[in-house]
Amino acid sequence: MDKLSPPLFVQGASRGIGLELVAQLLARRPRARVFASCRDPKGAVDLQALASIHGDRLRPLALDVTQEASIAAAARSVAAETDRLDLVLNVAGVLHGESFSPEKKLDHVDPEVLRTVFEVNAFGPLLVAKHFHGFLRHDQRSVFASLSARVGSISDNRLGGWYAYRASKAAQNMFTKNIAIELARLAPQSIVVGLHPGTVATQLSQPFRRNVPEGTLLSTEASAKALIDVIDGLRADDSGRVFDFRGVEVPP
Repeated sequence: MDKLSPPLFVQGASRGIGLELVAQLLARRPRARVFASCRDPKGAVDLQALASIHGDRLRPLALDVTQEASIAAAARSVAAETDRLDLVLNVAGVLHGESFSPEKKLDHVDPEVLRTVFEVNAFGPLLVAKHFHGFLRHDQRSVFASLSARVGSISDNRLGGWYAYRASKAAQNMFTKNIAIELARLAPQSIVVGLHPGTVATQLSQPFRRNVPEGTLLSTEASAKALIDVIDGLRADDSGRVFDFRGVEVPP
């Protein structure tokens, strides 16, 4: 068997865009191994089905992005098998839940919801970077990318509302910039970016699709392909910025 390429890591891989990114990375990088994490990999039926097809090239791991101990444990599992990753991709995100929806006005703001959304959308990517950036510190090109959102842009905010989600993504974008600055000193070949996947036909967007202009809702397949194309085209001077699925920069 040919020597494998350096492995890749995808967090939030149980379904939706994350699962599709794993599938397409396996197809587009036939010599690479992929670590794919989610909260309950044993219960992730589609991820397990993919693993049964790809065997040793796909390694499901448990990782709860809201628990630092879980993130650290996943990093130790990866370290037991490799000291290098060429890509760390954080996909996990939350917009709504069984008991909450995006706020339409100040009266709807709930501190518990703020904490929940920030834990996943802002603190999660930062803690993944904390525990996984060492794998990217080598002498070849490496990428740390986290799914952000256009609504996290402060200058592009014209509608207001969605307090928790907008602010958590804006915070994530600032963390992305900080991580990029630090890694540029430690690993000049590294690239750190946020990625806006577009409005995708997933559970996250389902309650809000009636407001999506006709023809602009993306399938998971189309979004994942576009995001990988963007990742493949990134240069060192792109680090610290946020790009949409077309490769267009999202303003801060």
